[in-house]
Amino acid sequence: MPSSAPSVCDPGRAHLAAVAGKACSALLIAYHFPPCGVSSGLQRTLCFSRDLRNHGWSPLVLTVHPRAYPAAKSDQLGQIPSAVPVRRTFALDTTRHLGFRGRYLGWMALPDPWITWLMGAIPAGLQMIRKHRPQVLWSTYPVATAHLVGMALCRLTGIPWVADFRDPMTEIDPVTQQRFPEDRRLWSVRRWIERQTLRHCSRAVFVTPGSLRIHQARYPEFADRMALIANGYDEVSFEAAESAVRMDCGGANMNRLLLLHSGVLYPGPDRDPTAFFAALVKLRQCGKLINGALQVRLRASGYEDHYKRLIQDFGVGDIVSLAPPIPYQEALAEMLTADGLLVFQGRTSNPAVPAKLYEYLRARRPIFGLVDSQGETAGVLRQAGAGTLVPLDDVAMIAAGLESFLSQVRSGTAAVPGMEEVERHSRKHKAGELANLFEEVVRIRMSTRTSTGPDQRER
Repeated sequence: MPSSAPSVCDPGRAHLAAVAGKACSALLIAYHFPPCGVSSGLQRTLCFSRDLRNHGWSPLVLTVHPRAYPAAKSDQLGQIPSAVPVRRTFALDTTRHLGFRGRYLGWMALPDPWITWLMGAIPAGLQMIRKHRPQVLWSTYPVATAHLVGMALCRLTGIPWVADFRDPMTEIDPVTQQRFPEDRRLWSVRRWIERQTLRHCSRAVFVTPGSLRIHQARYPEFADRMALIANGYDEVSFEAAESAVRMDCGGANMNRLLLLHSGVLYPGPDRDPTAFFAALVKLRQCGKLINGALQVRLRASGYEDHYKRLIQDFGVGDIVSLAPPIPYQEALAEMLTADGLLVFQGRTSNPAVPAKLYEYLRARRPIFGLVDSQGETAGVLRQAGAGTLVPLDDVAMIAAGLESFLSQVRSGTAAVPGMEEVERHSRKHKAGELANLFEEVVRIRMSTRTSTGPDQRER
């Protein structure tokens, strides 16, 4: 494909930098980055921005101005390495900044509410490229606009681009044939971005084998560009959380078991806790759940009003409580001290694995998984040798499984993952995988330039 502008970065510099013992540089394009306070997704970019340096790459970060975040938290700003240049550019949230009384024009939120980020990100990205001369671009979903930024910068400069899809942008339920997202215009726009991204990127990265297989089948012509780099946990943060736990002599209720769900719990078929609440009622009616013996805490569910009504409807307010967001390391410490951890993942999300699951594994606490047995989440738990698995929507099986699980927790016989299996999921290890991918695309680009001349681009 012909270039619309000459490259401002010579990929051959990657080889020269390696010979000289200097780090190559990579421009990371991400919406989720501290002080974003609404998604665990920022951990992937934050840890890459720190750990890539251990593998010979100097990261730069292009992100949004904090005003674009629905909620901001400052607790992780200190984890951004001081040596990493961070550029925060103009971006508005259509739903909050461009609406009137909660209403806005739908096309202004396509492919997502942060489409205005393009106006600030492209010129700022070009400035960063001219100044720092990165060898690789990397952009990350779940905000699709990030891939539009990556695509534009790739086409303007000729720098190889790695697109981090994580999970599918568009899905079709194999049973019901229902599309996600349901809005027809949004589905069409995202499907177009999906195809164009795969057409122009050097590599596309997915976080589960299921997501990888879906895209290989959907786009066989681009299958050789696809790679797998799973999510993981941050050992540095866990070590700090473990230190805090050791220092805290706090008054835990030893007679009341705590089951914790940490993070957003989306309403709908994927993570619906309705059957779980019904199972609690069933166990209590059967006399198998003694009053005061169990506490279920939903930490930072994101939909407190919805779940408050649901808890009231089922009459389980004495068991289930809603808790507000807390700083990240405090959330990890809470996982470390819980008696059991809850994960919800229904059939319609079988190709995906919640990022928090890897933190659950590192916490090495018993896991109660309300998951589809054929899904990727169930597969990760089985491979780790951890967790009691029951269907998300089967009240009888949830009740039976929960009764057994609580008995095992009380007796100290509940399974937890072995440390050797856990360490495979460290984000430091994942940064090494990404560095290898960067080196691969740079080598390919150097080879292409050598064979076709400096003014030709790899298609």
